[in-house]
Amino acid sequence: MKTISLSDLDIVGSGLYRPECVLAAASGEIYTADWRGGVCVTAPDGSSHLVKALNTDIQLRPNGIALMADGSFLMAHLGDDSGGLYKLSPQGHCQPVLVNLDGKALPPSNYPHLDHQGRIWLTISTRHSPRADACRGDVADGFIVLIDTNGARIVADQLGYTNECCVHPDGNKLYVNETFGRRLSCFDIASNGDLHNKQTITEFGHGTFPDGLAFDIEGGVWITSIVSNRVIRVDPDGTQRVLLEDVDAAHLDEVERIYQRGEMGRAQLDTVVSKQLKNISSLAFGGADRKTAYLGCLLGDQVYSFRCPVPGWAPAHWNYPLQGV
Repeated sequence: MKTISLSDLDIVGSGLYRPECVLAAASGEIYTADWRGGVCVTAPDGSSHLVKALNTDIQLRPNGIALMADGSFLMAHLGDDSGGLYKLSPQGHCQPVLVNLDGKALPPSNYPHLDHQGRIWLTISTRHSPRADACRGDVADGFIVLIDTNGARIVADQLGYTNECCVHPDGNKLYVNETFGRRLSCFDIASNGDLHNKQTITEFGHGTFPDGLAFDIEGGVWITSIVSNRVIRVDPDGTQRVLLEDVDAAHLDEVERIYQRGEMGRAQLDTVVSKQLKNISSLAFGGADRKTAYLGCLLGDQVYSFRCPVPGWAPAHWNYPLQGV
């Protein structure tokens, strides 16, 4: 599989506000989390509009988002000291889905994943406050919440900065990125949704901090790395191939030294020295053939895309919103 050059990238959308999470659908629309307090919808013609929460006093900071069958969105709120999962209608009506669990308020929340059974998996990166104190390899207090017909419960804990998660296309495993644990992990999913038998698919080295993930139809896992602006394909056997990178080598070496000293924090997350990319954080397959990859980012105001040699696996929301719902 050939590498991707910066000249291969196209621009999608403009004027976005921290499009950390990107989704694509069969309609051709692109959806991005937006820190103006909602979700930005970019149409196939490039025009966009913001679906903003209108009826809440909370300054919502959507990090990860999910598209539901009725055209509404789930948003993981990444507040300074508060979190939770919220549902946003296409008309801007917002309501909490989950803000407390086991008698405690949810910490700043990272990412919601909707699987093909309609279950919602929500990741919480850390219980540390501020969150940046958990940007170390020796911290493992992130967790995963499952919301299903039985309610909400923690199904995995003690993870090294839990980031995006995704149920494998076979439906039997949940994959998750541990960003500052620097590994891609997976769990077996029991019939009741419980997670067990944690396994490490691969560990990442110098300059790689895995954030987003998506599956292709050949079993590959596509990983985005913050800081290094890397897109990595992990083969089914765990072999890694860096397909795209945009970072100054000296800058990345310095970040790595800081990480190894256990001193990584906001300064390293909010400053990226690169030619073009702005701290890419997520990847979604789209286009009519699902061979176009879209890259969400933390520090930019647009989404980049490139063509892939292999299609991505259709996510649960691919044909949403369902007509007549």
